[in-house]
Amino acid sequence: MSMDEGSTRGGMFARLKAGLSRTASAFSDGLMGVLNRARLDSETIGDIEEAFIRADVGTALAREIAAEVSKDRYDADISPYEIRQLLAAAITKVLAPAAKPFVIDPAKKPFVVLVAGVNGTGKTTTIGKFAAKLKGEGKRVMLAACDTFRAAAIEQLKIWGERAGARVIARSPGSDAAGLAFDALSEARAEGVDVLLIDTAGRLQNKSGLMAELEKIARVMKKQVPDAPHAVLLVLDATTGQNAISQVEAFQAAVPLTGLIMTKLDGTAKGGILVALAHRFKIPIHFIGVGESIDDLQPFSAEAFAKALTGAA
Repeated sequence: MSMDEGSTRGGMFARLKAGLSRTASAFSDGLMGVLNRARLDSETIGDIEEAFIRADVGTALAREIAAEVSKDRYDADISPYEIRQLLAAAITKVLAPAAKPFVIDPAKKPFVVLVAGVNGTGKTTTIGKFAAKLKGEGKRVMLAACDTFRAAAIEQLKIWGERAGARVIARSPGSDAAGLAFDALSEARAEGVDVLLIDTAGRLQNKSGLMAELEKIARVMKKQVPDAPHAVLLVLDATTGQNAISQVEAFQAAVPLTGLIMTKLDGTAKGGILVALAHRFKIPIHFIGVGESIDDLQPFSAEAFAKALTGAA
């Protein structure tokens, strides 16, 4: 690894650690009793469980992780450093199967990415950041503003398109989203675009209508490209905690999800919800958002997340 790569990774971890500071601080507060004891007894294990529950990991998984930490070490002497290392290792073990990079198949041109999520998750902003990353990698990117019910979403996507240097296909508010997606795909194919990112509406209060619209967008695109969309990403807001679980269930019922993006981890003390999602759904987590800047949308690393959460590094 070169010095540049090392400094880049170091900088990314520093941002991740800063972004997870609320969750890590709350988690450490819950571990104060544990870290002040020198033995891994039943009381210590109970405190570990409680700290995970407060971080929104969920009761059953908190018990599982605590059991993993105490395996073959019950009633043994242990240092605070060792506890943090054991906790990080246990969390990494849960997260590792979900930590898969986002891969674009160059044989599929354009590679069509449908991006879904409830309003307020930071979906449109995430698409803009994602587009900027892809452009930085030398890819030709097009954005389709298929959240046609919110004029603000259309304008926001146009602004991000300008920042990223990506063309935005948009229509007037209230236009047919599926028709727009079809037209955007036609233009992307004609222009030799590498990646087409499609923003969609997120009105969960009208769940049946929203899901029917997502299904229609996917169905209409298949008329041109039978295997489109090639990826379906769901953007989740970490501050919603356990509600993220019901959102995954709702969207998964409409369109098979290929990956997750968790935003706003810097704005919550309940970042453990990401651990719960990885454990429950086994859907790849491609990116996490730990701040406002473009660089704060990071590829997800199980080990880095676990270490930042537990203070193990």
